[in-house]
Order: sequence, then C-alpha cells, then structure tokens
Amino acid sequence: MNNVRNLLKKSGYSEKAIEYYLKRVNFGIIKNPSCYGIYTGPCGDTMEIYLRIKDTLILDAKFRAIGCAGSFVSGSALTEMIKKKTIDEAEGINREDVIAHLGGIPEAKIHCACLAIRTLRRAIKQYKNE
Repeated sequence: MNNVRNLLKKSGYSEKAIEYYLKRVNFGIIKNPSCYGIYTGPCGDTMEIYLRIKDTLILDAKFRAIGCAGSFVSGSALTEMIKKKTIDEAEGINREDVIAHLGGIPEAKIHCACLAIRTLRRAIKQYKNE
C-alpha cells in the first residue's frame, strides 16, 4: 500500500485523492438505480455512474471505472460531491469543482475529471427522459 501511495504522491496526486483511490470511495454499483450513465472518454477510459434519487434529491451515488488512477479519484470525488444535492445542483458541478474538491490532480489527468462529469450528465439525462 505504501508503494502505491508513494507512486501516486510522486505523480502529483493530493493526499485526499490518494485516500479516495486507496479506499475506493463510492466504488461499486447500486442495484435498481433511479438512473445510470456510461461514457468512454477519448483516452479509452470508461466510467459508469449509478444514482438513487428521490424527489430530485440524490440519495446515493456509486461508480465503476476502467482506467487510470485519475479516473478512480475523479469518480470518487464526484459521487461524494453530489450526494444530498438536487439534480440541478449536481448538473452545475464542473471539472474545476472536482479538481478543487480533490485538492488538485496531475495536469495530465484533468481529462479524468471531464470523464466523471460527462458520465454524470448522461445519468441525469436518462433520469430526465424517463
């Protein structure tokens, strides 16, 4: 575990991002979610986001990803950020908000925050279309 921590730290991840990665915060699925989104970014990383919503309030959020550490920490951060927010509030979150929540990520991994945002927007679109 210390080797992974040291590698992530040397790569430019914040302590908060490293903790999210090591603890796999909100990683998994929600059975029978209110909505679901999947998106594959230009780099090939793929993310899925599952939401449980009641009266436009996001009660729970989980994600799965195939990709790099940046995808995992961005998914963890975003799903933490949107819990107990309304759909409209969640839609207002952007990549800079995710990066700020994490305390920064390596510049080369900023696209991972975009991946999380785009996946969330797909899930919300599905929710609104049902």
